[in-house]
Amino acid sequence: MVSPLCSSTSRSSLSSFSSVVRSSTARCRFPIVGAICVLTFGFSNFYTPSKTCLAHSLSSSLIRSKEQSRSFNSIKMAATSNTVPSIVVYVTVPNKEAGKKLAASIVKERLAACVNRVPGIESVYEWNGEIQTDSEELLIIKTRESLLDALTEHVKVNHEYEVPEVIAMPITGGNAPYLEWLKNSTRD
Repeated sequence: MVSPLCSSTSRSSLSSFSSVVRSSTARCRFPIVGAICVLTFGFSNFYTPSKTCLAHSLSSSLIRSKEQSRSFNSIKMAATSNTVPSIVVYVTVPNKEAGKKLAASIVKERLAACVNRVPGIESVYEWNGEIQTDSEELLIIKTRESLLDALTEHVKVNHEYEVPEVIAMPITGGNAPYLEWLKNSTRD
């Protein structure tokens, strides 16, 4: 019979993972995944006397890590007044020539500081009820968040697709001189 994933509630503290394993009050059989987590992250990150279930403790630990990471990135972006809220935008194009032309027009109009062209991607998608597979090029565009609407309109006007891809993601931190250059290389 398999025992539940939860550890003993009678212990107020644990000094080490080995004492838990040897303890007669700890009736928890860790599955392989749990054992790997404990070995990777350390038992002290998962065990708290008030939270007896390993899975609950694991999720709480991961949530705290994500919150700390987000607050660090926010502080990092707010630490300099020489930057602006910035984004990375993905746009796919059908070929190299279309990519060169669109990338050049975006930079020329100061809608972005930089456009990377990534050749050789293959897109699989559904269009008009059929699965399509196309070779494309991906444009990775770095710009100000405030220019997203203007950039989207520029892409729609200058793109040969009926519905061009324009997907934006926030830049939460990075090399401050690069982010300053991004600001200075784009229009207000």
